Amino acid sequence: MFSLEAAAPSRSLGMYSLARLALGLGGALLALACKSDPPKPAPAVDTATAALSAAPSPPKPASEVPLAIAYSDWPGWVAWDIAVQKHWFDAAGVKVDFKWFEYVPSMEAFSAGKVDAVAMTNGDQLVTGSSGAASVAILINDYSNGNDMVVARPGINDVAQLKGKKVGVEVGFVSHLLLLNALEAHQLSASDIQIVNVPTDQTPQALKSGAVDAIVAWQPNSGQALREVAGAKAVFSSRDVPGIIYDVLAVNPRSLAERRSDWEKVVEVWYQVVDFLSEEKNRPEALQLMSARVSLTPEQYAPLLQGTFLLGAAGNLKHYQPGDTLESIFQSSRVVDAFNVENGVYKVSQKPEAYLDPQLALAVANKRAPAAAAAK
Repeated sequence: MFSLEAAAPSRSLGMYSLARLALGLGGALLALACKSDPPKPAPAVDTATAALSAAPSPPKPASEVPLAIAYSDWPGWVAWDIAVQKHWFDAAGVKVDFKWFEYVPSMEAFSAGKVDAVAMTNGDQLVTGSSGAASVAILINDYSNGNDMVVARPGINDVAQLKGKKVGVEVGFVSHLLLLNALEAHQLSASDIQIVNVPTDQTPQALKSGAVDAIVAWQPNSGQALREVAGAKAVFSSRDVPGIIYDVLAVNPRSLAERRSDWEKVVEVWYQVVDFLSEEKNRPEALQLMSARVSLTPEQYAPLLQGTFLLGAAGNLKHYQPGDTLESIFQSSRVVDAFNVENGVYKVSQKPEAYLDPQLALAVANKRAPAAAAAK
């Protein structure tokens, strides 16, 4: 079964430092005039015709310019391909252009103003915002439901047995945050283990070589470690702390203000995607469409989708509510903001509430599912 929101309750945070590109290229070309022959008179020109041909074409209406959305390899975002392939955006009357990136380049494209929106974690919204690229999360796609894991070598069967052991994790990334939660849940702290800073994509090799006793990573790296190290075991996962990181559609505030009705249609289409995925009869088609995007077989992709808790209308109604637990994206963002400041990702709190705008998600959800809204 897919992990889907019915009426109740994330993906790698991917902390990074945005590269600043300063492009100050310019200059003037000097034309050298040849004086050996006098210039010939220019042919007569119909000034009216010339003026018409030189006039710029009128800009297209905003509604005819596709909304450019950057997305990357995570099941809660690959699911957009279902709507693209089935032409649901056309049916909804909104033009979109989904642009495929690696995760960090997708955020860099957003920060550079090359796209109108980007699929990223609620924590990375704060990181990009701290560098000057503000965004507003208008939709929650999902939260991780087991894809992020603490994977230990054979002989270590629970988090308590990590005391005094070496744990490979990319410091400052969501895996680091997950590790701290795992330790706290077992009455341990970071000082009780030896943290080894390992890039996430190198964690499987670190565990396999014996350089560390456990690693913390997200799919596909966590799954790779389990496959390649015989007897390795996931002793903690994001399933144990649902809502620690949410995955969202983050929109440029200016685009949201100028094309709010179009973004509302995008939200409507997302709810249609989750409804489609909730039907078991649609499973083969959904896996075929999603796995093709990342060059896997449907069989290989099924576990990745299962580890992702997709949020439709009811899920957005629930998790966009203010609260002081991780069931609320507001509290999740406050937790990540504190983690970012403590670990030097940025120096000053980003006021997480400013990055979340539930109005469209809730309005569309109320319109589509009044019963769910009444039960929230």
